[in-house]
Amino acid sequence: MADKLQRYRSKRDPTRTPEPVPAEPPTPAEGNAFVIQEHHARSLHWDLRLERDGVLVSWAVPKGLPADPDTNHLAVQTEDHPMEYLTFHGEIPKGEYGGGTMTVWDTGTYETEKWSDREVKVVLHGERASGRFVLFQTRGKNWMIHRMDAPVHEPFPSVEPMLPTERAKPPKDASAYAFEFAWGGRRLLVPIYGGRTDAAREHPWLRSLAESFGSRSALLDGEVATLGGAEILVFYDLLYDDGHALVEEPFTVRRAALEALGLAGARWQTAPSWPGEAGPVRQAAREQGLPGIVAKRLDSPYEPGLSKSWLFIPS
Repeated sequence: MADKLQRYRSKRDPTRTPEPVPAEPPTPAEGNAFVIQEHHARSLHWDLRLERDGVLVSWAVPKGLPADPDTNHLAVQTEDHPMEYLTFHGEIPKGEYGGGTMTVWDTGTYETEKWSDREVKVVLHGERASGRFVLFQTRGKNWMIHRMDAPVHEPFPSVEPMLPTERAKPPKDASAYAFEFAWGGRRLLVPIYGGRTDAAREHPWLRSLAESFGSRSALLDGEVATLGGAEILVFYDLLYDDGHALVEEPFTVRRAALEALGLAGARWQTAPSWPGEAGPVRQAAREQGLPGIVAKRLDSPYEPGLSKSWLFIPS
């Protein structure tokens, strides 16, 4: 009987990698476990592994499992992995095959509806991944993965940026507002899905931000401003977070969710926000040469286009 792990072993040196490298061929067994690992290697991807005949049949899925039936994702079949890989996580040394950080994203069991050389149809039962999926071969090691049941996530909201109405003076009921700097930059909505963002086409430096989200999906609102002679993306709103649209939520809820992301990097940051403090914020904006401040009603939903819930007050 052929050793199904021969190719796996040929790619790894057990003295150089912490990955499990069994010395003996696998023992055929019936089982229905699966694991999905988030793999920050040369490029971010997810590894889907299904137990079959004593090994884990594996595919690398660059964008992760599709959230709905409208989009198929590429799945590249890789070598079979040993059963010990069900729980493997750790750092594969740089320079080794698959070098990078690997974490267990989800694990569980699955049901087989069909299994052939060119098509695998399964139902996943995990904590984060669940539902009916089919993998089908397109050419060589390239397959596609398709979700067969209803979406489990709300779709990204299709919105235009919310714009402030200009006023000469701050609102009298300052306690009903949060006050932020007006950055004088260029507005940018940043959708993040599967560790990637379309905004990186224009701003390649956003790729590392998107990768840091892993499988978490988000739609961020902010603007690209020049601070200290460098372009910085300043985020001040969150319209979608991990499968849930937030546009109908009040500003306080969206702001708390944004702050919980902890966005801080060399090229991006979370904008500061001060509830009820118009005077000091306006004075600070004036001293820093900023065009003004923006007052945002704490109870307001996200309203695309010109809104009276956001007020621009020149400095």
